Amino acid sequence: MHDYVYLMTTSFIVGFFSRLYMMRLDNRQYPTYPQGFISHITLGIIASALGSVAIPALVEKEFSAVTFLALAAQQFRDVRSMERQSLDNIESTEMVPRGTAYIEDIAKAFEARNYMAILSALSSGISFYVVDNFLKAPLYICILIALIVGTLVAFALKNLLTREKIGEIADVVPAKIEFDGPFLKINGVTIMNVGLESSRERYINEGLAVEIIPKENVYIGTISNLGQRQVIAHNISIQLGIKKDVDEPDFTPMIRRNPNNESLLVSIVPIKKDESLLIELIKNIPVIESAKGKSRYLKG
Repeated sequence: MHDYVYLMTTSFIVGFFSRLYMMRLDNRQYPTYPQGFISHITLGIIASALGSVAIPALVEKEFSAVTFLALAAQQFRDVRSMERQSLDNIESTEMVPRGTAYIEDIAKAFEARNYMAILSALSSGISFYVVDNFLKAPLYICILIALIVGTLVAFALKNLLTREKIGEIADVVPAKIEFDGPFLKINGVTIMNVGLESSRERYINEGLAVEIIPKENVYIGTISNLGQRQVIAHNISIQLGIKKDVDEPDFTPMIRRNPNNESLLVSIVPIKKDESLLIELIKNIPVIESAKGKSRYLKG
């Protein structure tokens, strides 16, 4: 049997890179760089280390160590609380808030990704031990098999954790902005009252509107969920920018339900006026877990 150092090192590397694989810095601005990024990488290192020492501890019957590992792993549940609190603290500074549903979804995602690092490292360690002790394979074969198994587990978990996108459950099409007196309308549906003439002119000249139409009736509840609407409003505002200041409620992105076909109507006055980009952005917005719900009575 080869030294546990090789097993633990291989497992740790697999777990750490699986966490890196799930880490993304993009224009949604979370996690922040470098503070948020460093904290999550540090947690990934800890998670990988826990997964890598589990098999040697079990083999050597160090059950106290296994108990310690279980307690340590349980502390990753605090990651959700940490993320929730961090996002709650800055929510009041957002021009368009994320909303509590989106915050909870982000917090759960980061907790799950640390478990992914543990499971990837653990699966790598198990495969190394089995190939080494039962197949008596050379060291390089043990390492290779451990890397392959751990990588496959990481890919499988990533696919399992990948959320649906709006574009998968709904069509996003351009819509027309117009005014009936002070009432802003999109495709003939009244959205809100815009009292200032200057604000109405800005909507006409600089505003964009789209309609989000569910592909099936079962998705009506998902896209119309209040938390999901807030996710859409927040994401388009941070990615396209909005011509809104703290004392200009007229330019807050609005999302209203169309009672005629159960679609969503979205209006925004962006910094970058690009209709095709707005459509593409909305299609790539994730569907949050709390908004999911398919009723068999709405099929067809």
